[in-house]
Amino acid sequence: MSDNFPIDISLFGGSHAPEIGAVVTGMPAGIKLDYDFIDRCMKRRAPGSSELTTSRKEADVPEFLSGITDGATDGTPLKIVIKNTNVKKSDYSVNFGVARPSHADYPAFVKYGKDYDMSGGGIFSARMTAPVVCIGAIAQTYLKDKGVTVGGHIASVGDICDAPFDPVDVSAEQLELLRQKPFPVIDDAAGEKMKEVILSARSLGDSVGGVVECAAVGLPCGTGNPLYNSLESLISYRLFSVPALKGVEFGAGFSGTRMKGSEFNDSFYYDRNRTVRTRTNNNGGILGGLAVGMPLILRAAFKPTPSIALKQNTVDFINKKNCTIVVHGRHDPCVVTRAVPCVEANVAIALMQALAY
Repeated sequence: MSDNFPIDISLFGGSHAPEIGAVVTGMPAGIKLDYDFIDRCMKRRAPGSSELTTSRKEADVPEFLSGITDGATDGTPLKIVIKNTNVKKSDYSVNFGVARPSHADYPAFVKYGKDYDMSGGGIFSARMTAPVVCIGAIAQTYLKDKGVTVGGHIASVGDICDAPFDPVDVSAEQLELLRQKPFPVIDDAAGEKMKEVILSARSLGDSVGGVVECAAVGLPCGTGNPLYNSLESLISYRLFSVPALKGVEFGAGFSGTRMKGSEFNDSFYYDRNRTVRTRTNNNGGILGGLAVGMPLILRAAFKPTPSIALKQNTVDFINKKNCTIVVHGRHDPCVVTRAVPCVEANVAIALMQALAY
């Protein structure tokens, strides 16, 4: 549950446990907590906000039990607790021992045994992103003080795509405006079509996947390290802690493999302020693991929500037989709608670490 980076995050609890939370070591001291901003970030991720998400409702109010003095981080371990108030373990007891397709049920059983509580996915649940979003909100305050802004939007849902970020001209103002939107897209017409796709999948008892595009602007050139501690490594490590995330690409990403070097290479030039920039940004603002000074651009791919109401083939690993399953409970028909603040949070934590250490 814990990582080995200078900023170390250990999560505890589970989806239907009494509480969830995190202990963070290595958090820089002197970050003044913006409680209103933390609350806004938590509400963007929280369930039950619209018909596009799970009907489970949680207040998601974080309690800071240590690591805060006079409203600011004090450099000691930060402990955050969030109460679970709307749990329904009975939704999951009926299928105990039956592996939900694309869930961690079976490998978790092999690793932890039959006494492990997998209600709602347990520690593997997207519920565990709540304390991370809180930590990310604190990280974004740290970054803001250094002139760095992180933000994202829903790049696609199914086959419907939003307008992409301009890879060489993303602004902090654009990222802040997206943060204010209940459905964060650049093209609102595309956003309406995305909603239709999500609601259609829900009506059929099915689900749909999508992509989140995230950017960071104001990152000083040279930020980061080569090889194992590259910006891509730090960011990807954090992002792959988000359940349902299956891929990350920077800049042109996989589409860049279809280009020639003469097309892909980002040529340098001095702008009117004698600042070094690149005319394109196929590398996503990172070279050799270091920030170039251009916008950092990445995309995170999320699989369709695995909990669906359709009958699926699976196994009963307690009684060792083939069977079918219909997943009960309250689930998002598309995780992407609540994933944007989760992506932003993990990117912010990674960048805070790159700047602080």
